[in-house]
Amino acid sequence: MLAACGLSSLEDLYKHVPANALIREPLRIPPGMSEYEITAYFREKAAKMAHGYASFLGAGVYAHYRPVLCDVIVQRGEFLTSYTPYQAEYAQGTLQSIFEFQTMICQLTGMEVANASMYDGSTAVAEAAMMAYRITGRSRFLAAANLHPEYRQVLDTAAHNARMHVAGFPFDPETGRADLAALEQALDDDTACVILQSPNFFGIIEDVKAAAELAHRRGALLVVAFTEAVSLGLLEPPREADIAAGELQSFAISPSYGGPFAGVIATREKFIRQIPGRLAGETKDQDGNRAFCLTLSTREQHIRREKATSNICTNQALVALMATVFMSVYGKQGLRELALQNLSKAHYLAEGLDLRFSGRFFNECVVRPRRRSVEDALQVLLEKKILGGVALKRFYPELGDCLLVCATEMNRRADIDTLKEVLA
Repeated sequence: MLAACGLSSLEDLYKHVPANALIREPLRIPPGMSEYEITAYFREKAAKMAHGYASFLGAGVYAHYRPVLCDVIVQRGEFLTSYTPYQAEYAQGTLQSIFEFQTMICQLTGMEVANASMYDGSTAVAEAAMMAYRITGRSRFLAAANLHPEYRQVLDTAAHNARMHVAGFPFDPETGRADLAALEQALDDDTACVILQSPNFFGIIEDVKAAAELAHRRGALLVVAFTEAVSLGLLEPPREADIAAGELQSFAISPSYGGPFAGVIATREKFIRQIPGRLAGETKDQDGNRAFCLTLSTREQHIRREKATSNICTNQALVALMATVFMSVYGKQGLRELALQNLSKAHYLAEGLDLRFSGRFFNECVVRPRRRSVEDALQVLLEKKILGGVALKRFYPELGDCLLVCATEMNRRADIDTLKEVLA
């Protein structure tokens, strides 16, 4: 296998992994242990390492309560599959769940059409950009500097391989919002779309309406991205946008090492022919009964590859079902109350702290520790069994003295007070 990969050793195979993440010696497990003893051993170690820690991490992956009903539904044999449901045309239950998912996403985003989900939020944003290219015939994308940096990386990769160009425009250093004056300057007649995240990576709520007016004035589309779907329970849906693309991890999908997540892409009905992936529609069978079917499919399995709207050929049916059950359990009022609880806790957390930006925020904010460095603050919090936030130096060197902290309904007041005490 090494020879086939053009490598000479196992070290070459793993050289992309950071050295401190590699385990070079055998696991220190006592010999002769039975399976259940090994299981108990690792549970004990896990309890010491992570279990019971309060988390204020956000930055695209959020800790929210998961209703038990979500697992009960998705583990039913009718839905559970190890892979994408290729027989969806025969499975009315699966098709109906996708249809309900699409309907709820439209209600959530204020859009008219949604597909059956995408891999995750980052690929959904890249797909939205490619969709804008197909609609406008232009190949330049303008992305806000406060778009999630990893979403930007995926967008850059997709655009590079499609021989398109991604340009950025800055954020206001005082408010943390996108600099709309700079956006106006950056727009030109080759711009296919403007990509704006709200709440943005710093948790700040953007002026979507103003950005839409600027983009439309130059014939470009506006793509509104989101990472924290719970915010849509309280904030105005991005109705002025042409495409909404984001992530539903907040809806009953456990934080994990990179997934699985469920991306969202929704748009206006006039662009329905350009939406990528699967689309479930409502119809009637030969006896006049209500039925569901895949429709307007422009995946490469259905039409010629060069005519396909995407080479992302599948969706996240099971994970999307989990999010659908979550939305059904909470309902419109419940989601609003959940969002209000997030807002209240985040603003209680922010009181008295040194906020880096003055813009309005939802459940995340950028904080400068007053008496300690970022590293020291995180270490002190870790010793108190608190994961204190995301150091921004990794993504924004100019914000090396700042932390991105997030509060959700899962954070207790006592832990928030401890966090404030360390950061104040």
